[in-house]
Amino acid sequence: MRNRQFAIAFALLCFGSATQAQDAQAATKTSESDKPLYTVVDGYKVDPDTLQGFRTWRAAACDRCHGANQEGMVGPSLIESLKVLTKEEFVTVVRDGRLAKGMQSFGSDERVMENIDKLYAYLKGRSDGAITRARVTGIE
Repeated sequence: MRNRQFAIAFALLCFGSATQAQDAQAATKTSESDKPLYTVVDGYKVDPDTLQGFRTWRAAACDRCHGANQEGMVGPSLIESLKVLTKEEFVTVVRDGRLAKGMQSFGSDERVMENIDKLYAYLKGRSDGAITRARVTGIE
């Protein structure tokens, strides 16, 4: 009887650890460092850099064209676009724009360019499905 209780307690402990590991998702590591691109808990709590990317998104008013949930309006869905764009391509589009398609350049916008990596992390987290809500908060 005691062995059975121990086995059940052990199984619950292992299952609980696996569940906690799934709750805190981290993207693949960036090539520049061992730091994950983003860290997400519960689908909407993010690390400070990713939160700053969200704030940059809001400050630049990207939602006017790409929609409040990044699913597209006048501009394309960034959730879908970031499934195929490399980080370098993303930076080029944000910096230089796509004027023929109506995408303005943000190359002279200090806030956007200083936070381009953080903006990419936020949008990539949305595209990867790790960030499940457009509005995020910090991990406490």
